[in-house]
Amino acid sequence: MTYTPKGSAPPSAPPAGPVPAVPPQATHASRSPVAPPAPDGGPPRRTAFAEGVDQLRAAATTEPGRLRIIGAVLALLVVAFGSVTAWQMNDRASAADDVLHGSQPLSSAAANIYSSLADANTAASSGFLAGGQETPESRAKYEQEIEEAAENLATAASASDPDSESGQRVRELNELLPEYKGLVERARVNNRLGYPLGGAYLRYANDKMQQDMLLKAKEIYDNENERLRDDYADATSYPWAAIALGVLALGGLVWAQHRNYRRTNRVLNHGLVAATAASTIVLLWLVAGHTLARSGLNDSYDNGVRSLTVLNDARIASLKARGNENLTLISRGAQTEKVVIDGDEKDVDTFDHSFDADMNDLTKQLAAAQSLADDDSGAKPVKAAVANMEEWLDRHESARAADELGDYQCALSQVIGGRSTSECEAGDKPTGDCFKNVDDNLDIALQHEKREFTQAAQGGRDAMTGLPVGAAVLAVLGAAGAVLGIGRRLSEYR
Repeated sequence: MTYTPKGSAPPSAPPAGPVPAVPPQATHASRSPVAPPAPDGGPPRRTAFAEGVDQLRAAATTEPGRLRIIGAVLALLVVAFGSVTAWQMNDRASAADDVLHGSQPLSSAAANIYSSLADANTAASSGFLAGGQETPESRAKYEQEIEEAAENLATAASASDPDSESGQRVRELNELLPEYKGLVERARVNNRLGYPLGGAYLRYANDKMQQDMLLKAKEIYDNENERLRDDYADATSYPWAAIALGVLALGGLVWAQHRNYRRTNRVLNHGLVAATAASTIVLLWLVAGHTLARSGLNDSYDNGVRSLTVLNDARIASLKARGNENLTLISRGAQTEKVVIDGDEKDVDTFDHSFDADMNDLTKQLAAAQSLADDDSGAKPVKAAVANMEEWLDRHESARAADELGDYQCALSQVIGGRSTSECEAGDKPTGDCFKNVDDNLDIALQHEKREFTQAAQGGRDAMTGLPVGAAVLAVLGAAGAVLGIGRRLSEYR
């Protein structure tokens, strides 16, 4: 028999009425990636950057924290100083190398292109004046100058950018040089046969040389000179950024040591002293090295490049004058032009008028070369060139007087030599000898100025040797010293 437990009530029935509805659950597709909002009344979540700033601010209120910040700033300043010094001095050393081994040699090569072309034109006209009896020396001189011009053009083509203006002019000259040679050969053939057409061919060749080829060569020369000036400007500009950072780094190191002394009464901190010494060495090396380099490079420009430019211009003027002097006799008045003399318009021989202009230019260039010569070795050949130029002018006037009187042979002998009679005593002293003496003395002066340029520019370049690498190494050592010096102070708080 089963008994019902006492005191227990039967289960109650469920409550009547409707059952509360269950809130709808969000499906997987409708879930949002947005994080649930923070509970009501809680602080907003902070970013890592804001927390880092707070930690840094809190650390700056303690001495160890301030020391860590000072150490980091000092190390950064010293490293920045060394890096900028290495970068700027490396750029200036590269520019000095370009001056010594790039732009200046290219400028000289461009001048040689011009002078070789002008000299070849002069040699061609000199050989033509000899008639059918052209000397082997005259022919060899012409061929030598043409060959040198071709070699200089090849050098310029290999060293210049093909798409640059100089590269385009070099290509054009390479195309014009065979045309010029062909005209000269036609002039020679007709001259040997006694045909007057030879003079016309030679004048045409001279026009192509003077009005086309030499103008293009002058453009190459001017472009290379401008490039040389740009390299000088890059090599001699002061590294102000590096100097400013050096002064700032030294100022920070001195301030840190003074602060350390006031707080600890200790005179020296070995790490900070080492960093200060390294930074001082770099700054002094930077200022002294660049000053010496700048002085040497400026000296190479003032006493080298400027003199070379003037002497090259003087040599070009003498070559053009000699060519026009020869063409005056070759043309025999076939080409004239109108010029104003003393207010009156007169017809003058074109080539003789050009000769006068070239000799005026030669006079000015030689005067400038004399003023730039800074020693006897440079001044002596220039003075000799001036004396020979003056004698050249006197003999030229004598030759022109004979030509105007109708004595062509006497005038010819006074220009190229040959006949010497009682009526023409100047035949043994032709103007060609004066021209050769001028050219030889200018070549001596050019060689002397090239040596002076090389010596001064090399000295300027050597003053920067090792500075970029040395600055970088010393900067690393200085930064390490600053960190170790601050670390020594921090160890006292542990």
